[in-house]
Amino acid sequence: MKTNDELFKNVISHAKEYGFVFPSSEIYDGLSAVYDYGQLGAELKNNIKTYWWKAMVQLNENIVGIDSAIFMHPKIWKASGHVDGFNDPMIDNKDSKKRYRADQLIEDKIARYEKDGKTDKAAKLQADLDAALNSDDLGRLKSIIEEHEIACPVSGTKNWTEVRQFNLMFSTQMGAMADGSEEVYLRPETAQGIFVNFLNVQKTGRMKIPFGIAQIGKAFRNEVIARQFIMRMREFEQMEMQFFVRPGTELEWYNQWKETRLKWHLALKPNPSKYRYHDHVKLAHYANAAVDIEYEFPFGFKEVEGIHSRTDFDLSQHQTFSGKKLQYFDPEINQNYVPYVIETSIGLDRMFLTILCNAYEEEDLSTDEKQDSRSVLHLHPALAPIKAAVFPLTKKDGLPEKAREVMDLLKIDYNIIYEEKDAIGKRYRRQDAIGTPICITVDHQSLQDDTVTIRHRDSMEQERVAIKDLEKLLDGIVGWKPLLQSLL
Repeated sequence: MKTNDELFKNVISHAKEYGFVFPSSEIYDGLSAVYDYGQLGAELKNNIKTYWWKAMVQLNENIVGIDSAIFMHPKIWKASGHVDGFNDPMIDNKDSKKRYRADQLIEDKIARYEKDGKTDKAAKLQADLDAALNSDDLGRLKSIIEEHEIACPVSGTKNWTEVRQFNLMFSTQMGAMADGSEEVYLRPETAQGIFVNFLNVQKTGRMKIPFGIAQIGKAFRNEVIARQFIMRMREFEQMEMQFFVRPGTELEWYNQWKETRLKWHLALKPNPSKYRYHDHVKLAHYANAAVDIEYEFPFGFKEVEGIHSRTDFDLSQHQTFSGKKLQYFDPEINQNYVPYVIETSIGLDRMFLTILCNAYEEEDLSTDEKQDSRSVLHLHPALAPIKAAVFPLTKKDGLPEKAREVMDLLKIDYNIIYEEKDAIGKRYRRQDAIGTPICITVDHQSLQDDTVTIRHRDSMEQERVAIKDLEKLLDGIVGWKPLLQSLL
Protein backbone atom coordinates (compact mmCIF):
# COMPACT_ATOMS: atom_id res chain seq x y z
CA MET A 1 0.00 0.00 0.00
CA LYS A 2 1.34 3.41 -0.97
CA THR A 3 2.04 6.06 1.65
CA ASN A 4 0.21 9.37 1.53
CA ASP A 5 3.37 11.08 0.27
CA GLU A 6 3.70 8.57 -2.55
CA LEU A 7 0.02 8.92 -3.42
CA PHE A 8 0.29 12.71 -3.60
CA LYS A 9 3.39 12.50 -5.80
CA ASN A 10 1.46 10.17 -8.12
CA VAL A 11 -1.44 12.65 -8.31
CA ILE A 12 0.98 15.43 -9.29
CA SER A 13 2.69 13.20 -11.85
CA HIS A 14 -0.67 12.09 -13.26
CA ALA A 15 -1.82 15.72 -13.55
CA LYS A 16 1.19 16.57 -15.70
CA GLU A 17 1.30 13.36 -17.75
CA TYR A 18 -2.32 13.68 -18.90
CA GLY A 19 -2.45 17.44 -19.51
CA PHE A 20 -4.15 18.76 -16.39
CA VAL A 21 -1.45 20.94 -14.77
CA PHE A 22 2.03 21.97 -15.90
CA PRO A 23 4.76 23.89 -14.04
CA SER A 24 4.68 27.42 -15.43
CA SER A 25 7.59 28.48 -17.67
CA GLU A 26 8.93 24.93 -17.42
CA ILE A 27 11.37 25.25 -20.34
CA TYR A 28 13.00 28.06 -18.36
CA ASP A 29 13.18 25.86 -15.21
CA GLY A 30 9.82 27.10 -13.91
CA LEU A 31 8.62 29.89 -11.64
CA SER A 32 8.08 29.13 -7.99
CA ALA A 33 4.45 28.66 -6.87
CA VAL A 34 3.05 29.37 -10.36
CA TYR A 35 1.34 26.74 -12.54
CA ASP A 36 -0.37 26.51 -15.93
CA TYR A 37 -3.51 24.48 -16.60
CA GLY A 38 -3.25 22.17 -19.60
CA GLN A 39 -5.90 21.19 -22.10
CA LEU A 40 -7.79 18.88 -19.74
CA GLY A 41 -7.11 21.02 -16.68
CA ALA A 42 -8.69 24.03 -18.38
CA GLU A 43 -11.80 21.98 -19.16
CA LEU A 44 -12.08 20.64 -15.60
CA LYS A 45 -11.48 24.09 -14.14
CA ASN A 46 -14.20 25.62 -16.34
CA ASN A 47 -16.62 22.86 -15.32
CA ILE A 48 -15.97 23.55 -11.62
CA LYS A 49 -16.65 27.24 -12.22
CA THR A 50 -19.84 26.41 -14.11
CA TYR A 51 -21.03 24.15 -11.29
CA TRP A 52 -20.40 26.86 -8.70
CA TRP A 53 -22.01 29.60 -10.79
CA LYS A 54 -25.10 27.56 -11.61
CA ALA A 55 -25.54 26.49 -7.97
CA MET A 56 -24.95 29.99 -6.63
CA VAL A 57 -26.55 32.30 -9.22
CA GLN A 58 -28.86 30.21 -11.38
CA LEU A 59 -30.54 28.35 -8.49
CA ASN A 60 -30.96 31.43 -6.27
CA GLU A 61 -33.34 34.18 -7.32
CA ASN A 62 -31.73 36.68 -4.94
CA ILE A 63 -28.08 36.20 -6.00
CA VAL A 64 -26.53 37.87 -9.05
CA GLY A 65 -23.01 37.82 -10.46
CA ILE A 66 -20.49 40.49 -11.41
CA ASP A 67 -16.95 40.65 -12.79
CA SER A 68 -14.96 43.47 -11.20
CA ALA A 69 -11.53 44.74 -12.27
CA ILE A 70 -8.25 43.38 -10.94
CA PHE A 71 -6.84 46.92 -10.60
CA MET A 72 -8.68 49.00 -8.01
CA HIS A 73 -8.18 52.37 -6.35
CA PRO A 74 -5.35 52.14 -3.77
CA LYS A 75 -7.57 53.58 -1.01
CA ILE A 76 -9.75 50.47 -1.25
CA TRP A 77 -6.94 48.37 0.21
CA LYS A 78 -6.34 50.94 2.94
CA ALA A 79 -10.03 50.81 3.84
CA SER A 80 -10.13 47.02 3.81
CA GLY A 81 -7.11 46.76 6.12
CA HIS A 82 -4.88 44.99 3.61
CA VAL A 83 -2.23 47.71 3.50
CA ASP A 84 -1.68 47.65 7.26
CA GLY A 85 -2.78 44.18 8.28
CA PHE A 86 -2.47 41.69 5.43
CA ASN A 87 0.51 39.90 6.90
CA ASP A 88 1.70 36.39 7.66
CA PRO A 89 4.17 35.47 10.43
CA MET A 90 7.28 34.35 8.52
CA ILE A 91 10.48 32.69 9.66
CA ASP A 92 13.66 32.00 7.65
CA ASN A 93 16.06 29.10 7.92
CA LYS A 94 19.60 30.52 7.83
CA ASP A 95 21.09 27.44 6.19
CA SER A 96 18.60 26.68 3.40
CA LYS A 97 17.67 30.37 2.91
CA LYS A 98 14.07 29.20 2.70
CA ARG A 99 11.18 31.16 4.22
CA TYR A 100 8.18 29.55 5.92
CA ARG A 101 4.99 30.56 7.62
CA ALA A 102 5.68 29.98 11.30
CA ASP A 103 2.14 28.87 12.09
CA GLN A 104 2.16 26.31 9.28
CA LEU A 105 5.46 24.79 10.45
CA ILE A 106 3.80 24.30 13.82
CA GLU A 107 0.60 22.92 12.26
CA ASP A 108 2.69 20.36 10.35
CA LYS A 109 4.26 19.30 13.65
CA ILE A 110 0.79 18.92 15.17
CA ALA A 111 -0.20 16.68 12.24
CA ARG A 112 2.90 14.50 12.80
CA TYR A 113 2.09 14.17 16.50
CA GLU A 114 -1.46 13.08 15.63
CA LYS A 115 -0.18 10.62 13.03
CA ASP A 116 2.18 9.10 15.63
CA GLY A 117 -0.66 8.77 18.15
CA LYS A 118 0.68 11.53 20.43
CA THR A 119 -2.72 13.16 20.80
CA ASP A 120 -1.95 14.87 24.13
CA LYS A 121 1.14 16.53 22.68
CA ALA A 122 -0.83 17.56 19.60
CA ALA A 123 -3.60 19.11 21.71
CA LYS A 124 -1.12 20.99 23.91
CA LEU A 125 0.79 22.30 20.90
CA GLN A 126 -2.46 23.40 19.22
CA ALA A 127 -3.46 25.30 22.37
CA ASP A 128 -0.05 27.01 22.54
CA LEU A 129 -0.28 27.96 18.85
CA ASP A 130 -3.80 29.36 19.26
CA ALA A 131 -2.72 31.43 22.26
CA ALA A 132 0.29 32.86 20.41
CA LEU A 133 -1.78 33.75 17.34
CA ASN A 134 -4.55 35.32 19.40
CA SER A 135 -2.05 37.59 21.15
CA ASP A 136 0.04 38.23 18.00
CA ASP A 137 3.06 37.06 19.99
CA LEU A 138 5.73 36.49 17.33
CA GLY A 139 8.39 35.74 19.92
CA ARG A 140 6.24 32.97 21.36
CA LEU A 141 5.86 31.43 17.90
CA LYS A 142 9.62 31.14 17.61
CA SER A 143 9.85 29.70 21.13
CA ILE A 144 7.31 27.01 20.20
CA ILE A 145 9.33 26.11 17.09
CA GLU A 146 12.48 25.79 19.21
CA GLU A 147 10.80 23.88 22.06
CA HIS A 148 9.43 21.25 19.69
CA GLU A 149 12.67 21.08 17.71
CA ILE A 150 11.02 21.83 14.39
CA ALA A 151 13.57 21.55 11.59
CA CYS A 152 13.67 23.07 8.13
CA PRO A 153 12.23 20.54 5.62
CA VAL A 154 15.03 21.42 3.17
CA SER A 155 18.21 21.75 5.26
CA GLY A 156 17.12 19.66 8.22
CA THR A 157 18.61 22.25 10.59
CA LYS A 158 16.98 24.30 13.36
CA ASN A 159 18.92 27.48 12.64
CA TRP A 160 16.03 29.97 12.53
CA THR A 161 15.71 33.74 12.31
CA GLU A 162 13.21 35.72 14.36
CA VAL A 163 9.55 35.56 13.28
CA ARG A 164 8.51 38.65 11.28
CA GLN A 165 5.33 39.87 9.62
CA PHE A 166 5.36 39.84 5.80
CA ASN A 167 2.83 41.72 3.65
CA LEU A 168 1.40 39.53 0.92
CA MET A 169 0.23 42.11 -1.62
CA PHE A 170 1.85 42.62 -5.02
CA SER A 171 2.31 46.27 -5.95
CA THR A 172 2.89 47.80 -9.36
CA GLN A 173 2.91 51.21 -11.04
CA MET A 174 0.02 52.63 -13.05
CA GLY A 175 0.79 55.46 -15.44
CA ALA A 176 2.73 56.18 -18.60
CA MET A 177 5.61 58.01 -16.91
CA ALA A 178 7.69 56.42 -14.18
CA ASP A 179 7.95 59.65 -12.16
CA GLY A 180 4.25 60.40 -12.50
CA SER A 181 2.90 56.92 -11.88
CA GLU A 182 0.74 55.82 -8.99
CA GLU A 183 1.33 52.73 -6.90
CA VAL A 184 -1.53 50.26 -7.19
CA TYR A 185 -1.97 46.69 -6.03
CA LEU A 186 -2.95 43.47 -7.72
CA ARG A 187 -6.03 42.50 -5.75
CA PRO A 188 -5.34 39.89 -3.03
CA GLU A 189 -9.03 38.90 -2.96
CA THR A 190 -12.11 39.45 -5.10
CA ALA A 191 -14.44 40.41 -2.25
CA GLN A 192 -13.64 44.15 -2.25
CA GLY A 193 -14.78 44.45 -5.87
CA ILE A 194 -18.17 43.25 -4.66
CA PHE A 195 -18.35 45.64 -1.71
CA VAL A 196 -17.52 48.78 -3.71
CA ASN A 197 -20.21 47.79 -6.24
CA PHE A 198 -22.85 47.10 -3.58
CA LEU A 199 -25.01 50.12 -4.41
CA ASN A 200 -24.52 49.79 -8.17
CA VAL A 201 -25.87 46.25 -8.12
CA GLN A 202 -28.59 46.93 -5.52
CA LYS A 203 -30.03 49.89 -7.41
CA THR A 204 -29.72 48.66 -11.00
CA GLY A 205 -30.93 45.17 -10.07
CA ARG A 206 -33.65 46.49 -7.71
CA MET A 207 -32.36 43.99 -5.17
CA LYS A 208 -34.02 43.59 -1.80
CA ILE A 209 -32.26 42.47 1.38
CA PRO A 210 -31.35 39.65 1.79
CA PHE A 211 -29.46 39.30 -1.49
CA GLY A 212 -26.06 38.16 -2.68
CA ILE A 213 -23.41 39.15 -5.20
CA ALA A 214 -21.19 36.41 -6.61
CA GLN A 215 -17.91 36.66 -8.47
CA ILE A 216 -15.23 34.39 -9.94
CA GLY A 217 -11.87 36.01 -10.55
CA LYS A 218 -8.11 36.07 -10.26
CA ALA A 219 -6.36 37.16 -7.08
CA PHE A 220 -2.67 37.56 -6.32
CA ARG A 221 -0.69 36.99 -3.13
CA ASN A 222 3.04 37.08 -2.69
CA GLU A 223 3.10 33.65 -1.10
CA VAL A 224 6.64 32.85 -0.07
CA ILE A 225 5.90 29.19 0.58
CA ALA A 226 5.97 27.13 -2.59
CA ARG A 227 4.79 23.66 -1.68
CA GLN A 228 1.90 21.23 -1.88
CA PHE A 229 1.49 21.72 -5.63
CA ILE A 230 -1.40 24.09 -6.50
CA MET A 231 -2.49 24.37 -2.86
CA ARG A 232 -0.63 27.65 -2.40
CA MET A 233 0.06 29.80 -5.43
CA ARG A 234 0.94 33.41 -6.14
CA GLU A 235 -1.73 33.69 -8.85
CA PHE A 236 -5.00 31.91 -8.19
CA GLU A 237 -8.75 32.10 -8.69
CA GLN A 238 -11.46 32.61 -6.13
CA MET A 239 -15.19 31.92 -6.23
CA GLU A 240 -16.75 34.26 -3.69
CA MET A 241 -20.26 35.31 -2.75
CA GLN A 242 -21.12 38.14 -0.37
CA PHE A 243 -24.64 37.85 1.06
CA PHE A 244 -26.10 41.08 2.45
CA VAL A 245 -28.52 40.73 5.36
CA ARG A 246 -30.36 42.79 7.96
CA PRO A 247 -28.29 43.33 11.15
CA GLY A 248 -29.32 40.85 13.82
CA THR A 249 -30.10 38.07 11.35
CA GLU A 250 -26.50 37.38 10.34
CA LEU A 251 -25.86 34.31 12.51
CA GLU A 252 -29.02 32.63 11.25
CA TRP A 253 -27.86 33.15 7.66
CA TYR A 254 -24.32 32.14 8.60
CA ASN A 255 -25.55 28.74 9.81
CA GLN A 256 -27.71 28.32 6.72
CA TRP A 257 -24.84 29.04 4.32
CA LYS A 258 -22.53 26.80 6.30
CA GLU A 259 -24.88 23.85 5.65
CA THR A 260 -25.59 24.86 2.04
CA ARG A 261 -21.95 25.03 1.08
CA LEU A 262 -21.05 21.64 2.55
CA LYS A 263 -24.01 20.16 0.67
CA TRP A 264 -22.53 21.58 -2.56
CA HIS A 265 -19.27 19.72 -1.94
CA LEU A 266 -20.93 16.45 -0.95
CA ALA A 267 -23.18 16.49 -4.03
CA LEU A 268 -20.08 15.51 -6.02
CA LYS A 269 -20.16 12.17 -4.17
CA PRO A 270 -16.76 12.24 -2.45
CA ASN A 271 -16.00 10.20 0.65
CA PRO A 272 -17.94 12.29 3.21
CA SER A 273 -15.56 11.28 6.02
CA LYS A 274 -12.86 13.33 4.29
CA TYR A 275 -14.77 16.56 4.95
CA ARG A 276 -15.13 18.41 8.22
CA TYR A 277 -15.92 21.84 9.67
CA HIS A 278 -13.15 23.69 11.48
CA ASP A 279 -14.30 26.68 13.55
CA HIS A 280 -11.85 29.56 13.75
CA VAL A 281 -10.28 29.96 17.17
CA LYS A 282 -8.89 33.39 16.31
CA LEU A 283 -11.51 35.46 14.52
CA ALA A 284 -10.54 38.21 12.12
CA HIS A 285 -11.15 41.62 13.65
CA TYR A 286 -14.18 42.17 11.40
CA ALA A 287 -15.88 38.79 12.01
CA ASN A 288 -18.27 37.49 14.66
CA ALA A 289 -18.27 33.90 13.34
CA ALA A 290 -16.07 31.94 10.93
CA VAL A 291 -15.67 28.34 9.87
CA ASP A 292 -13.62 26.47 7.30
CA ILE A 293 -14.77 23.49 5.28
CA GLU A 294 -11.69 21.27 5.28
CA TYR A 295 -10.81 18.30 3.10
CA GLU A 296 -8.40 15.54 4.07
CA PHE A 297 -5.68 15.73 1.44
CA PRO A 298 -2.84 13.17 1.45
CA PHE A 299 -0.90 15.77 3.49
CA GLY A 300 -3.69 16.29 6.04
CA PHE A 301 -6.85 18.33 6.55
CA LYS A 302 -6.65 21.73 4.85
CA GLU A 303 -9.14 24.52 4.15
CA VAL A 304 -11.02 24.40 0.88
CA GLU A 305 -13.76 26.94 1.61
CA GLY A 306 -14.42 29.55 4.27
CA ILE A 307 -17.76 30.88 5.52
CA HIS A 308 -17.50 34.12 7.47
CA SER A 309 -19.91 36.48 9.18
CA ARG A 310 -18.13 39.78 8.37
CA THR A 311 -20.61 42.07 10.22
CA ASP A 312 -20.85 45.54 8.63
CA PHE A 313 -17.09 46.12 8.64
CA ASP A 314 -16.46 46.24 4.89
CA LEU A 315 -19.29 48.53 3.85
CA SER A 316 -18.72 50.77 6.88
CA GLN A 317 -15.03 51.10 6.08
CA HIS A 318 -15.66 51.97 2.45
CA GLN A 319 -18.36 54.41 3.53
CA THR A 320 -15.85 56.14 5.82
CA PHE A 321 -12.92 56.20 3.38
CA SER A 322 -14.94 57.17 0.29
CA GLY A 323 -17.29 59.62 1.95
CA LYS A 324 -20.22 57.97 0.11
CA LYS A 325 -23.18 56.43 1.91
CA LEU A 326 -23.37 52.66 1.48
CA GLN A 327 -26.69 52.04 3.16
CA TYR A 328 -29.91 50.25 2.36
CA PHE A 329 -33.42 51.50 3.07
CA ASP A 330 -35.45 48.57 4.36
CA PRO A 331 -39.16 49.21 3.65
CA GLU A 332 -40.22 46.37 5.95
CA ILE A 333 -38.88 48.15 9.03
CA ASN A 334 -38.81 51.69 7.55
CA GLN A 335 -35.13 52.10 8.40
CA ASN A 336 -31.76 52.87 6.79
CA TYR A 337 -28.81 50.70 7.79
CA VAL A 338 -25.45 49.38 6.66
CA PRO A 339 -26.09 45.69 5.85
CA TYR A 340 -24.20 42.87 7.51
CA VAL A 341 -22.43 40.38 5.27
CA ILE A 342 -22.10 36.60 5.16
CA GLU A 343 -19.22 35.53 2.92
CA THR A 344 -18.64 32.19 1.25
CA SER A 345 -15.17 32.02 -0.29
CA ILE A 346 -13.71 29.03 -2.09
CA GLY A 347 -10.36 28.71 -3.80
CA LEU A 348 -10.91 27.37 -7.30
CA ASP A 349 -7.41 25.90 -7.50
CA ARG A 350 -7.79 24.19 -4.13
CA MET A 351 -11.14 22.81 -5.23
CA PHE A 352 -9.45 21.53 -8.39
CA LEU A 353 -6.83 19.75 -6.25
CA THR A 354 -9.54 18.42 -3.91
CA ILE A 355 -11.37 16.88 -6.87
CA LEU A 356 -8.18 15.37 -8.31
CA CYS A 357 -7.14 13.83 -4.98
CA ASN A 358 -10.62 12.48 -4.34
CA ALA A 359 -10.97 11.04 -7.86
CA TYR A 360 -7.54 9.48 -8.37
CA GLU A 361 -7.28 5.71 -7.82
CA GLU A 362 -4.83 3.02 -8.78
CA GLU A 363 -6.92 -0.12 -9.19
CA ASP A 364 -5.54 -3.65 -9.15
CA LEU A 365 -7.58 -5.65 -11.65
CA SER A 366 -5.45 -8.80 -11.48
CA THR A 367 -7.08 -12.22 -11.79
CA ASP A 368 -5.77 -15.75 -11.45
CA GLU A 369 -5.07 -15.72 -15.17
CA LYS A 370 -3.30 -12.37 -15.58
CA GLN A 371 -1.89 -9.30 -13.89
CA ASP A 372 -3.74 -6.08 -14.67
CA SER A 373 -4.21 -2.60 -13.23
CA ARG A 374 -5.40 0.85 -14.20
CA SER A 375 -5.10 4.46 -13.07
CA VAL A 376 -8.54 6.02 -13.08
CA LEU A 377 -10.06 9.37 -12.25
CA HIS A 378 -13.51 8.85 -10.73
CA LEU A 379 -14.57 12.40 -11.57
CA HIS A 380 -18.22 13.32 -11.21
CA PRO A 381 -19.53 12.94 -14.80
CA ALA A 382 -20.76 16.55 -14.93
CA LEU A 383 -17.25 17.81 -14.16
CA ALA A 384 -15.33 15.42 -16.43
CA PRO A 385 -13.27 17.30 -19.07
CA ILE A 386 -14.33 14.84 -21.78
CA LYS A 387 -17.91 13.61 -21.49
CA ALA A 388 -17.62 10.68 -23.89
CA ALA A 389 -15.12 9.06 -26.24
CA VAL A 390 -16.16 7.60 -29.57
CA PHE A 391 -14.17 4.65 -30.94
CA PRO A 392 -14.46 2.82 -34.25
CA LEU A 393 -13.54 -0.80 -33.51
CA THR A 394 -11.23 -0.82 -36.54
CA LYS A 395 -9.97 1.75 -39.04
CA LYS A 396 -11.74 0.15 -42.00
CA ASP A 397 -15.05 -1.22 -43.34
CA GLY A 398 -16.81 2.13 -42.92
CA LEU A 399 -16.53 2.12 -39.10
CA PRO A 400 -14.59 5.44 -38.84
CA GLU A 401 -17.23 7.14 -40.97
CA LYS A 402 -20.04 5.77 -38.78
CA ALA A 403 -18.17 6.79 -35.63
CA ARG A 404 -17.82 10.33 -37.00
CA GLU A 405 -21.58 10.44 -37.51
CA VAL A 406 -22.05 9.52 -33.85
CA MET A 407 -19.57 12.18 -32.80
CA ASP A 408 -21.29 14.85 -34.91
CA LEU A 409 -24.58 13.92 -33.25
CA LEU A 410 -23.20 14.58 -29.76
CA LYS A 411 -20.50 17.23 -30.01
CA ILE A 412 -22.82 20.26 -30.11
CA ASP A 413 -24.01 19.53 -26.56
CA TYR A 414 -20.98 17.74 -25.09
CA ASN A 415 -17.20 17.78 -25.24
CA ILE A 416 -16.54 14.54 -27.17
CA ILE A 417 -13.25 12.97 -28.23
CA TYR A 418 -12.67 10.67 -31.21
CA GLU A 419 -9.93 8.04 -31.06
CA GLU A 420 -9.01 5.16 -33.34
CA LYS A 421 -5.36 4.46 -32.47
CA ASP A 422 -4.33 1.25 -30.59
CA ALA A 423 -6.32 -1.72 -29.40
CA ILE A 424 -9.71 -1.01 -27.80
CA GLY A 425 -8.41 -2.00 -24.34
CA LYS A 426 -5.64 0.60 -24.46
CA ARG A 427 -8.10 3.23 -25.56
CA TYR A 428 -10.32 2.41 -22.59
CA ARG A 429 -7.36 2.78 -20.21
CA ARG A 430 -6.43 6.19 -21.61
CA GLN A 431 -9.97 7.46 -21.12
CA ASP A 432 -10.09 6.00 -17.59
CA ALA A 433 -6.94 7.95 -16.76
CA ILE A 434 -8.49 11.28 -17.77
CA GLY A 435 -11.85 10.56 -16.17
CA THR A 436 -14.06 10.12 -19.25
CA PRO A 437 -17.34 8.62 -17.93
CA ILE A 438 -18.54 6.93 -21.14
CA CYS A 439 -16.83 5.20 -24.06
CA ILE A 440 -18.90 4.54 -27.19
CA THR A 441 -17.66 1.82 -29.55
CA VAL A 442 -18.88 1.57 -33.14
CA ASP A 443 -18.52 -1.96 -34.58
CA HIS A 444 -19.80 -3.93 -37.56
CA GLN A 445 -23.16 -4.52 -35.91
CA SER A 446 -23.57 -0.74 -35.73
CA LEU A 447 -23.69 -0.65 -39.52
CA GLN A 448 -26.56 -3.13 -39.51
CA ASP A 449 -28.84 -1.97 -36.69
CA ASP A 450 -27.63 1.51 -35.62
CA THR A 451 -26.60 0.38 -32.14
CA VAL A 452 -23.31 0.91 -30.29
CA THR A 453 -21.58 -0.51 -27.23
CA ILE A 454 -21.47 1.77 -24.19
CA ARG A 455 -18.72 1.11 -21.65
CA HIS A 456 -18.98 2.77 -18.21
CA ARG A 457 -15.78 4.07 -16.61
CA ASP A 458 -16.34 3.18 -12.95
CA SER A 459 -17.97 -0.25 -13.26
CA MET A 460 -16.36 -1.12 -16.64
CA GLU A 461 -19.70 -2.70 -17.53
CA GLN A 462 -20.88 -2.65 -21.14
CA GLU A 463 -24.33 -2.39 -22.70
CA ARG A 464 -25.83 -2.14 -26.15
CA VAL A 465 -27.65 1.12 -26.92
CA ALA A 466 -29.42 2.52 -29.97
CA ILE A 467 -27.65 5.51 -31.49
CA LYS A 468 -30.90 7.49 -31.42
CA ASP A 469 -30.97 7.11 -27.60
CA LEU A 470 -27.42 8.36 -26.99
CA GLU A 471 -28.32 12.02 -26.43
CA LYS A 472 -30.91 11.19 -23.77
CA LEU A 473 -28.57 8.66 -22.13
CA LEU A 474 -25.69 11.14 -21.93
CA ASP A 475 -27.94 13.88 -20.61
CA GLY A 476 -28.90 11.66 -17.70
CA ILE A 477 -25.30 10.71 -16.93
CA VAL A 478 -23.10 13.72 -17.70
CA GLY A 479 -25.61 16.60 -17.90
CA TRP A 480 -25.94 19.32 -15.27
CA LYS A 481 -29.57 18.62 -14.42
CA PRO A 482 -29.12 15.55 -12.14
CA LEU A 483 -26.33 17.27 -10.17
CA LEU A 484 -28.16 20.55 -9.73
CA GLN A 485 -31.41 18.80 -8.79
CA SER A 486 -29.57 17.17 -5.89
CA LEU A 487 -28.98 20.65 -4.42
CA LEU A 488 -32.66 21.65 -4.37
